[in-house]
Amino acid sequence: MKPSGSVLSRILNWLIHQKERPEIRLRVSNVTRQTVLASAAELADRGEKRRKGLLGRNQLAPGEALWILPCEAVHTFFMRFPIDLVYLDRNHRIKKVRSNVRPWRLSACLTAHSVLELASGTIRDTQTRPGDRLEFSSAPFYSEERSYAFSSHALGVAE
Repeated sequence: MKPSGSVLSRILNWLIHQKERPEIRLRVSNVTRQTVLASAAELADRGEKRRKGLLGRNQLAPGEALWILPCEAVHTFFMRFPIDLVYLDRNHRIKKVRSNVRPWRLSACLTAHSVLELASGTIRDTQTRPGDRLEFSSAPFYSEERSYAFSSHALGVAE
């Protein structure tokens, strides 16, 4: 059965708008520890962004992150710097953390739904642990905030 012209045009229109979707920036707060893990996290929820990840970058500054969704395993092949990894379940509860994962490594948590890639040292500085609950909220596209101090307005976002 051949799809009608209107169905094809709707599919093409949807695909075009997916490519034009603006970059999403998120603030990531550890509600359990009352700290901010990232003030400018990028969302990698589609093919190209998920495949590229952090490849090609020279660093990940404190306050920056990449949230890969869905994801249960990552590699650091061809990367130029170490990163911290936080594996999350569907409710944003931390399943596993890995600190200072150097280039040319593999890491996995087969029960995870997503992975948050952070600047190396973030897990240590925020005392983030398995069992903690993270909260994701919208963040300005450009943010000067780089500290791990908790902001009270991060608590106001509903799950």
